[in-house]
Amino acid sequence: MEAAAEGRDAEALVEAFAEDFAGPGNMDRDQFRRYVALVWLRNREVGVTLGPLDVELVGERARVEFTAATAGGDGFLPDSAQVYRVRTGWRLDGGEWRLISAEWEEAL
Repeated sequence: MEAAAEGRDAEALVEAFAEDFAGPGNMDRDQFRRYVALVWLRNREVGVTLGPLDVELVGERARVEFTAATAGGDGFLPDSAQVYRVRTGWRLDGGEWRLISAEWEEAL
């Protein structure tokens, strides 16, 4: 997903999303895709660096928390940068892990 975000590939980015994915404000898969498209329109270059993953497995579900440092801009140096705390929920579905929920908040 990190590579898909940096590569501006919305289809690959949401490929692991479950059909019933829910993000902030009940954001669904399509709304998330439009959200990242807007970020990409505002920034010619986008970078994402993930921090260590804290994974908790419970049967066929998982909770994964991590930090995500993002940077964006139009040139060599970023015009904007932010660090987020991210909490995600996953479900094992047909042998594949699917993202069912995500929340993020600014960490700085």
